[in-house]
Amino acid sequence: MIPLWIGFAVLLVLALWLLVLPLRQSRRLHDTLATDEANDTAAEQNVAIFRRRLESLDAARARGDIDETQYAEDRLELERSLLDDTESRSRRPLKAATAGRLAVPVLMVAMVLASVVWYQQEGAEGDLALYAVQQEVQNDPEGSLAMYMERMEAQAERQPENPNVWGELFPLYRQIGQPKKAADALERLIALEGRHASLLAQLAQIRFFMAERELTSEVQALVDEIRQKDPREPTMLGVLGIHAFDNGDYKTAIDRWRRAVANIQDPDTVESLKQGIQVARQRMGIDPDEAADAEAPDHGIDVQVVLDPSLRDQVADDATVFITARDLAGELPPLAVVRTTVGELPATVTLSEQNAMSPRATLGQVDKARLVVRVSPSGQAMPQSGDLFGDADNVPVGAMEGSEPAEVTINRVFK
Repeated sequence: MIPLWIGFAVLLVLALWLLVLPLRQSRRLHDTLATDEANDTAAEQNVAIFRRRLESLDAARARGDIDETQYAEDRLELERSLLDDTESRSRRPLKAATAGRLAVPVLMVAMVLASVVWYQQEGAEGDLALYAVQQEVQNDPEGSLAMYMERMEAQAERQPENPNVWGELFPLYRQIGQPKKAADALERLIALEGRHASLLAQLAQIRFFMAERELTSEVQALVDEIRQKDPREPTMLGVLGIHAFDNGDYKTAIDRWRRAVANIQDPDTVESLKQGIQVARQRMGIDPDEAADAEAPDHGIDVQVVLDPSLRDQVADDATVFITARDLAGELPPLAVVRTTVGELPATVTLSEQNAMSPRATLGQVDKARLVVRVSPSGQAMPQSGDLFGDADNVPVGAMEGSEPAEVTINRVFK
């Protein structure tokens, strides 16, 4: 912290020097202005011009070129012009070079105080203190997890409004087997950061294990809230998979864990979930060599595609039909794509994870999907004017055995 405050002091000194700099030049500027005013002959030149014009006016009257009335009007106009010129040239007296010097120290003190107050409100002094604690424990030959916990708890008392403190504490409490303290720290973090799906999922997981792997009303309420915010949240899906597994619903457990795997980046967690999926398959009596074949039809959508008879004459039998499933938010690439032709319609096709275009975007990531069926006479993947299409929203994704296929009618023309 000392180097930080030294850096702040250096910056403030530079700022104060820039504030004082104009005062050092004030005497020279005052003398320059005074000299300019002393040598200013504009007023004398205006008077000389007035006298020459007045002499010309007097001569014109003497010659009889103008009468007394015209002479009086022209002279009045000259006098007014002279007054206007001299008035616009008038200046206020110069103030002393030392005028206003007392305002500078006031501004300097105000700037220092404002800087300190602003940093206390918006700065990261608290985070620097946390970093200092981490470095101190790491560099201490006797440093330990217990020492780190003690120092972090002390920081929590000093800066309870810093979310990074609770973000450090709750996983530590969970690691040492104190779920009650972990849940309390996580609730403090949620109160500061907001009810984000990832944080709520962590809390639901802790509460779930505290309740001996039961979906209590409290845990269920958290799960419902998370589903509204992000139905693909992997921690929540992992908890639901564990609950289904404990209750012997291995098919649902596999479904939940596979969805979780599709949204997790941590390889250790992915491997753990895959092992759980293998155990669930064994409990179901599925041979490991047949797992891939058994997995494909369990999760997807059956789609019945129909072409509106009024549009039948607009396309040839060999025109390509793209049957696509997308996420409802439209944030991911197509989740599954199947091709057929107009001549095959009406037809019932199956969209599954085997039809995914990318392993990062599959039907296993969503509970519901939007179906879009498009007829492309050109065979192009990108929509073009004149293509025929139909769609269906909020189509459930899941087990397909015994379920009715979703029906999509091609009944519109793409403009």
